[in-house]
Amino acid sequence: MAESPTIVWFRLDLRLSDNPALRSAIERGGPVVPVFILDPQGEGEWAPGGASRWWLHQSLSSLDVELRKLGSQLVIRSGDPLVELRDLLRERGARLVCWNRRYEPELIRRDSAIKEALVNYGCEVTSCNSALLNEPWSVRNKSGKPYRVFTPYWRHCVALNVDNPLPRPQKLVLPKRFPRSLSIGQLKLEPEIDWAGSMRARWNPGESGAGKALSQFVKNAFADYGNGRDIPGTNGTSRLSPHLHFGELGPRQIWHALRRTAEKAGRSESTWRSSQFLAEVGWREFAHHLLYHFPHTVDQPLREEFSRFRWRTNPDGLSAWRRGMTGYPIVDAGMRELWATGWMHNRVRMIVASFLVKDLLIDWREGARWFWDTLVDADLASNTLGWQWTAGCGADAAPFFRIFNPTNQGEKFDAEGRYVRRWVPELKELPDRWVHQPWNAPAETLRRAGVELGADYPERIVNHSIAREVALEAYGRLKGRE
Repeated sequence: MAESPTIVWFRLDLRLSDNPALRSAIERGGPVVPVFILDPQGEGEWAPGGASRWWLHQSLSSLDVELRKLGSQLVIRSGDPLVELRDLLRERGARLVCWNRRYEPELIRRDSAIKEALVNYGCEVTSCNSALLNEPWSVRNKSGKPYRVFTPYWRHCVALNVDNPLPRPQKLVLPKRFPRSLSIGQLKLEPEIDWAGSMRARWNPGESGAGKALSQFVKNAFADYGNGRDIPGTNGTSRLSPHLHFGELGPRQIWHALRRTAEKAGRSESTWRSSQFLAEVGWREFAHHLLYHFPHTVDQPLREEFSRFRWRTNPDGLSAWRRGMTGYPIVDAGMRELWATGWMHNRVRMIVASFLVKDLLIDWREGARWFWDTLVDADLASNTLGWQWTAGCGADAAPFFRIFNPTNQGEKFDAEGRYVRRWVPELKELPDRWVHQPWNAPAETLRRAGVELGADYPERIVNHSIAREVALEAYGRLKGRE
């Protein structure tokens, strides 16, 4: 058995099950020192936003609890990871550091530099994949180039086999003495003003919460996911995205949970492999594939012609959008759900994003940054893909002239107004016919519902029909200059 301890550097892999870096350290033998290092500086402009920091606090606390059940504990540090890791190596006499890879551009550069420095320092480094089904560089089209369209990408991936998840460790060999550690509270991840009350009621961060969420989803919603996922007023989605982002759950675990569920139900393998939900996992994979191969897309359009697009500066419109005060009920419901819970239904994400970039002609990067700060599942790859898709400037993007009509979208996917009434209670007494278009409601109907437009609920900040024509004209000018 190896005498020197192994440092396991936890990042966005905050689980014990199916954790390749942790498994690698255990298999080496000898003591294991689990470490988390807060390094917002290393993430450049994309340090975790407010909602993500709140989740991270809860998730680290949960991981520490699980480690203590094994007699271990999570060592907490803050600062330059290279400095902290070298300090741990000196203090503990360790000769091996294990971590699971991150794929954001800034962190690829940072981790490469850290690995080189540690190797030069005489330390061995092992890096693993815990976050993706396939490494971004391992999937290529027939020409040997990265995919830029989802369907052929996912057709390629879904035909591949996926390794079984690694088992949860039953014990860890402990060091004679744990290194000094901060408390999780000293990281000051939680907001000083507790605006996270609704998030606390809605979410259960941590590996245990992730496992329960996955079990409930495959039991109750997976079979009808293809239909239920578009209805924001029901529990038809998995809500696994924040658990996936923080690595409390891995995609291999989802893959094999779906396989087991299908087998128990007597469904064919092709049924679950072609399921809409697994394709959503595929979109997450595709997002990381794109970000790895096109790292500039975090703040630049993939389609170069869009660098010439003339976005508007509209502080009042941006503020109304952020606060859920646009006068379009489905848009406002989504933005208020986001602020209250740190999450928004995916169908509604597309609606509110379309409204920002096409009805208001506000730069998609403004929306991406707001989502980054307010989403508990803020993932750089998925956030970038989603906003460039909506703006029409990314890979496999919706064409710019695809402009969601917020009224039609609300009436189609929230026909009874459950979602709007929950998040825009000012309109709760309006009949279904008018709840998505209060500006068209008869004056007497508004009076009976206790709604005075411009007082109880805002007037529309734009007329969608006119805004659509303005957007199409702007797009036409861009196409004309190509």
